[in-house]
Amino acid sequence: MRAIVTVALIALASAAAAQSFPAKPVTLICPWPPGGTTDTHLRKFAEVAAKYLGQPVVIENKPGAGGMVGPAQMARLAKPDGYTVSQLPITAFRLPHQRAVDWDALADFSYIIGISGYTFGIVVRADAPYKTLGELLEQARANPGALSYATPGTGTSPHLLMEEVAMKAGVKLLHVPYKGFAEGAQALLGGHVAAHSDSTGWGRFVEAGQMRLLVTFGEKRTKWNAPTARELGYDIVSYSPYGIVGPRGMDAAIVRTLHDVFSKTLDDPEHLKALASLDQVYWYKSSGDYARWAAETLAAERATIERVGLLGKQN
Repeated sequence: MRAIVTVALIALASAAAAQSFPAKPVTLICPWPPGGTTDTHLRKFAEVAAKYLGQPVVIENKPGAGGMVGPAQMARLAKPDGYTVSQLPITAFRLPHQRAVDWDALADFSYIIGISGYTFGIVVRADAPYKTLGELLEQARANPGALSYATPGTGTSPHLLMEEVAMKAGVKLLHVPYKGFAEGAQALLGGHVAAHSDSTGWGRFVEAGQMRLLVTFGEKRTKWNAPTARELGYDIVSYSPYGIVGPRGMDAAIVRTLHDVFSKTLDDPEHLKALASLDQVYWYKSSGDYARWAAETLAAERATIERVGLLGKQN
């Protein structure tokens, strides 16, 4: 009898917590450093979300491991009460195929909503001798393994895109991973690497005449008008969609509340303007659809990792 009463009290407490949510600010983890594309996007997303949530949404940067330090720490340490959530990059579905990880991409997260995806591109310094992707690759062909490029981390989409281009072109490049866009941009502008593969954080540098955009990886040209990979003969299209997740075990009512708030945020004119400025795609997925997409993507990404020769021994 006592056990039944205890279970009933726990259920009532859970229902009460769900009804009063949110009673304080919500932390949204950005698993990338300040100043990059994701950080810029999520800060505007959080600003807009606050007016629908009725509480501040606070960005906390926790970069590292290709964007997985933040989500992994959240999954391990945060209470499933809705007050700590995180952006989840596509790296979550790739790293398990590359090495052992201490989190489960499907079981350790509560999938809340899918929101956006990136425009990726390869840039060089504006004064670099490479005017086209072809010229960059010719330099790499003449100096195998010597031409260096920066990315926001091993296993990220910018890394895999460069490796796939190199594989298709028959050249070998030197990968230099950083924690995020800002570090990679500094390395490029400082002359420490020859190229930088990343999302549209480079846009303002291209517009300012400091970087030259050689190629993008979308279905069509962007506002910067560089050729797409397909135009150049590489059948590669990638935008690496992402969304927001919480720790496993979140109350369904709290997940629904956050989903509804974030869905309104996604469609808000201020947020849509931010997406346009970053040339990011609109990618809405409901909680259920996002979880199903995650399961499908975890299985599909094994082929991507294997294709570029990064499949881990444990696989």
